[in-house]
Parts: sequence; C-alpha cells; structure tokens
Amino acid sequence: MRLLIIGNGITGVTAALTARRLQPEAQITLVSDESEHHYSRTALMYVYMGHMRYQDIKPYEDWFWRENRLTLLQATATHFDAEQQHVELSTGQLLPYDKLLLATGSVSRVADWPGQHLRGVQGLYSLPDLARMEQDTQGIGQAVVVGGGLIGVELAEMLHSRGIQTTVLVRDAHYWGSVLPAPEARMVDQQFTENHVAVQYQTELAEILGDADGRVRAVRTTTGEEIACQWVGLATGVTPNVGFAQASGVETDRGILVDKLLQTNVPNVYAAGDCAQHRQPGTNEVPIEQLWYTGRMQGETVAHTLCGTPQPYQRGVWFNSAKFFHLEYQTYGRVPAQPEAGTDSFYWEHESGHHGLRINFENAPGYAVTGFNALGLRLRHTVCEHWIQARTPIREVVAALGAANFDPEFYRQHEADMVRQFNQQFPQHAAVLQRRKGLFSR
Repeated sequence: MRLLIIGNGITGVTAALTARRLQPEAQITLVSDESEHHYSRTALMYVYMGHMRYQDIKPYEDWFWRENRLTLLQATATHFDAEQQHVELSTGQLLPYDKLLLATGSVSRVADWPGQHLRGVQGLYSLPDLARMEQDTQGIGQAVVVGGGLIGVELAEMLHSRGIQTTVLVRDAHYWGSVLPAPEARMVDQQFTENHVAVQYQTELAEILGDADGRVRAVRTTTGEEIACQWVGLATGVTPNVGFAQASGVETDRGILVDKLLQTNVPNVYAAGDCAQHRQPGTNEVPIEQLWYTGRMQGETVAHTLCGTPQPYQRGVWFNSAKFFHLEYQTYGRVPAQPEAGTDSFYWEHESGHHGLRINFENAPGYAVTGFNALGLRLRHTVCEHWIQARTPIREVVAALGAANFDPEFYRQHEADMVRQFNQQFPQHAAVLQRRKGLFSR
C-alpha cells in the first residue's frame, strides 16, 4: 500500500506510526510545508520563554524516520487528482497514492480589522509564527493580546516572561466565557492579577493603528480607548485548514466533511484531526474537535481503516487540559459554562484561590456524575473517565475523591474539606470520606 499523508502534526504522525505497525511493508510518505520534522505544537511557548530549545520539542530524533522507513517531504501540496490518484507539489513533483490522508490542521482565525496586516500583528499556531514573534517582539515594551481563550493566555505568559507590558482584550464578561463557569474564570483572572497582566473585559478590538514605517503603534478598542503597543497578538481561535481540500474538489463546510470512518466524499481520501468535520457527531459531541488528544485518537483510528480493518471513530469521554500561568486546568465530561437543566453542580475552592474542583451530576435518581473541572489539582484521567462512563453516583465519587488524585502526597490535605463542603451543600447526598492508606489523611 502507498499511503500519502498531507500534514506532519500529531494526527498525521500518529496515523503514520500506527500504519507502519499494522502494515510493515507499506510505503508511507508525509508531506508538510511547515517544518521538516514533527514537533510538539503545544510546546512552542516554552521555546520562546527559554525553557526549551527547538530540538527539545521534537518527540523523535531525526534518525527515527529513516529507521522506521517513513519518508518526510518539506513541500507544499497544491492539488490532487482523484482519478489518477496522485498529489501535485509546488515543485511540480507528482506523488502517487493508494490511500490519501488529509491531516492539514488549523490556521489562525482573524476578523477583518483595519490594520491587521501591519508588521507586528499576528496569531500563534505554527513554527513560522513563532519565528515572526521572536523577531517582532525584540526590544519592545508594550503589547496587546486580543482574545480570551487558551492561546490568549499563552501569549500573555510568553510576553510577560520577557518583561513586556501586556494588555489582554476579552469580549466576554469573564475569561473564556463560552467554556468556563464564572468561579473558575475568577481563578484564572487572579492569575492575570498576580502576574501583573492587565485585562479589559467586555472590550473588543476596533482598529489597529500603524506608524509611518508600516508597523503597529497602537490599537483602538470598541470603548474608544487607544492603547499604545508595538506588537498585537490575535488569539481569536483557529479554523480548519481546508484550502488544499477545496482546491481538489473535496466537500467542505467549516471543515473537511467526513463520515464515521473519517472518509471524505472522494474515494480513498480521508481527513482527520483539526481539519475534519464530522457529518454526524455523537450525542453531546461537537462536529470539529481541535485538541491534541482528539487529533491523536483520530490519527490512530483512521490508520486502521486505511490498512484494511475499518474502525469507526468514537471519541469517548471529553477531556482537555491547559495551564494558565501557574494554574493547571483539567476537564472531563460535560461541564458547560452555564448550568444545564437536569444537572446539579458541586463547587469547592480553596481560600487561596489556587485550587478548585467542580463536579456536575444528574439531579434525578441515580445521581450519576457527568463532569469534572479541576484547577490547581491533578486528577487521574482513567479514574474520572471510569466514573463518568459507569454513571457512578455522586455520593460514591465524593467519598472516594482520593482515588482520583494524580499526586496524593501533594493534594492530600484537600479531600476532607471537599467532603465537608459537599455535605453542607447537598446534605441529601451526604458522603463519608474513605480513608485509604497512602491516598490521603487529615
């Protein structure tokens, strides 16, 4: 089999490695115009901050690809011919395939702001973006970040690490208003305050102002305020990279449309990861999943189908994690920003504002847990996933919270207080703390 993969991110590389294991004799080629080798996209910020070098964020040594007979090409794929089954590169080279996987990822989303093409205005998604940011933030004193999501807080932390005075513009009333409940958002806001990063809520970008040399000098907000700056980070999200698919006749909507086997409307052509849009997402699932771990899962799943053993993609329990300056965040299952009908929510927060836990559960008999938010706490993925899948009653979960501690020695002081507060908020579900040796103590 000749397997051709467009994209060398986590989805494409996972598919390639899985296919190599399933079909040792397959001819596997990965094409990417971004970088010669696969790297960890989530670690870009640590290169900028000086915590890591570029070579440190490559999960595999350069010899790994040759040893595993994986061909890497740094080039731009411009078009593919479905009848002849080959892909054309910008160099004019034609690459034949039996199976083609589109793993083209995402691109930064931007609105049509006046001045957005000035020098010193950019998003952060790729390795070239990092190089631009490295160059354009040299020696500056002020920056503005537009957007209140994960990339926004990463940019704020990166700039803060270099002593650059930063202002973050957030259109919602609190941080990440479409995802986080207000108490959790308040904990993130405390991180901004403690790290001396200014945030203006319910404020949007209206215009980017330039100087005579074509570089940004300030922004004007929707409130009419002008904020001086020499760099603007656009952190308003990402959108599926569908340009190559559209140029080749593949059906797209916001993303590349795929079925449960991650197959497009074109025979022998598949799409997975950030660029894919599921035609029929599962219950309570979104059609476009733009997370590292879902990209890895889709890459592994589609490889089985590509190698002749069709396997429908099933995401399972939702999971995500992030870090807001010094505050770690994990979420499992369903924890929407606004309360859902039929669901109760227990929330505990340490007086320091550095540790918080939310557990959502059904308010009908059975009282099954449906989701967790953990901030400043590390929960075990397998335990939380099992509790949700098994529809474990909230009382049993609260009683056994120590079993979910990723590092019980570090977090052992909190369970007793969590149980006390839960029993005060929900006396009808009162739980008794299970004391297990080595898990926690008073």
